[in-house]
Amino acid sequence: MTKILDGKALSQKIQEELKEKNNILMKEFGKAPKLAVFLVGDDPASVKYVRNKGKACEKIGIEFENVILPKDTSEKELLEKIEEYNKREDITGILAQYPFPEQINYINVFNKISPQKDVDGLNPYNIGERSFEKNVDNNDIKRPFESCTPIGIITLLEENNIEIEGKNVVIIGRSFIVGRPLYDLFLRKNATVTICHTKTQNIKEITNKADIVVSAIGKPEIITEEYIKEGAVVVDVGININEEGKLVGDVDYINISKKTSAITPVPGGVGPMTIAMLMKNTIKAFEKQNRKE
Repeated sequence: MTKILDGKALSQKIQEELKEKNNILMKEFGKAPKLAVFLVGDDPASVKYVRNKGKACEKIGIEFENVILPKDTSEKELLEKIEEYNKREDITGILAQYPFPEQINYINVFNKISPQKDVDGLNPYNIGERSFEKNVDNNDIKRPFESCTPIGIITLLEENNIEIEGKNVVIIGRSFIVGRPLYDLFLRKNATVTICHTKTQNIKEITNKADIVVSAIGKPEIITEEYIKEGAVVVDVGININEEGKLVGDVDYINISKKTSAITPVPGGVGPMTIAMLMKNTIKAFEKQNRKE
């Protein structure tokens, strides 16, 4: 019988633990962490994501500032605003909600966010620091920030006792937000990892050999049961609206779940874990900035 990987329940558990930790830190330092999220434009999905992040902050006791900028904001204006928040001592963490309008280069945005406040783990400094083998399994506050969605996926698998070491993992999608950092994380967990993308040939042959398949394509229910071998674990990162207006993932959940050993639902799988990891990184940033050890 297929195990449902309930990201919502695990996220709530993690957030309760973070709330307790945050209360202790606030008493110790006499102040609260503060997360600033930059939102350029009014994309409905992005607005919803930011709202959910604000709710999570409120639940844990993290102060939240939503910096909303017009859709026609120039890259120069956005970078100047981010630099302003880099310098503010009351701001613990900074996140720029992706995607951005076409006039803004995401590389320049993530490069501008201070590595010490980069709670989404997308600044080149943190990406580079994570690549050093010496940092493997070193979870203290000196470690660089992990990207939220990838570390959320690994946490969800590990908390459900799904073995990663030695397993054949296929990631469909090579984005800088999910595919590439997730590749590195699985590799550090001693899995054998393959990334498939738009130029990959014979994808079904590749995924059918996988013990764990992660889909991060962004196309509704494009991954059908023919892609998945019996007993595989499937992680669905996609958030899509199908032709009937229903929220669905990248995978054909109803049919694929009949042959998997474990699968994430959409919604309620990876999404809540991303928010939980963002909250964890924000509190970690607070400790980094206040513990002078």
